[in-house]
Amino acid sequence: MTVYFIGAGPGAADLLTLRGRDLLERCPVCLYAGSIVPPDMLKFCAEGTRLVDTAPLSLDEIEAEYAKAHAQGQDVARLHSGDLSIYSAVAEQTRRLDQLGIPWSMVPGVPAFAAAASVLGRELTMPGVAQSVVLTRMTGRASAMPERETLAAFAATGATLAIHLAIHALGKIVQELTPFYGADCPVAIVARATWPDQLVLRGTLSTIEAELAQNPVERTALVLVGPALAEKDFRESALYDPDYRRRFRS
Repeated sequence: MTVYFIGAGPGAADLLTLRGRDLLERCPVCLYAGSIVPPDMLKFCAEGTRLVDTAPLSLDEIEAEYAKAHAQGQDVARLHSGDLSIYSAVAEQTRRLDQLGIPWSMVPGVPAFAAAASVLGRELTMPGVAQSVVLTRMTGRASAMPERETLAAFAATGATLAIHLAIHALGKIVQELTPFYGADCPVAIVARATWPDQLVLRGTLSTIEAELAQNPVERTALVLVGPALAEKDFRESALYDPDYRRRFRS
């Protein structure tokens, strides 16, 4: 018996990986975060699969579901939104599974920042503009940010910022980033990327708060900030330059 943690991706059911889909088809038990995983994703489960919505459950109750499935020798598909590598609360579950001696495995999913970039039609890195993407968040009720991980520290690099779980703090984001990026720096808010009701707001650090006031967004939204989001002239990559010497060219 194994617990398979599966990144469900940003929302669209067809962005689930083939490996994730195959596991949903064959696991007799599926635990899913009903507050954020789309119902369409569950259509991949076989008829008769025991479905457990973990949205109202505590960690102890989720652990009990794993223990029950383990005692019955049943594989578990555990669906989490986005990708498992960031803000997934998987680590606390795998630690408990290790303590119980229950095997587990992880299947990656399409992360929210990648889905948002696709919705915007933007590459988050551009030659001579930004070559780094910082995935970060703001202090919230669930957990505080480490003291040294501040927006100012990240902004000082000029990197593209993908700020998760922070739509409630947009005013603070604008206040802290404007001295580094300037008031005209492009900003995009992508809410529920790839869902049928996805919402995209575009602006600058000086205008984005007004955009949000006219189009209120709650909960699952990503804030992207950085000069790479702008449509402007930038140096082309040397990768396809005819004078660039590489081993795949004669």
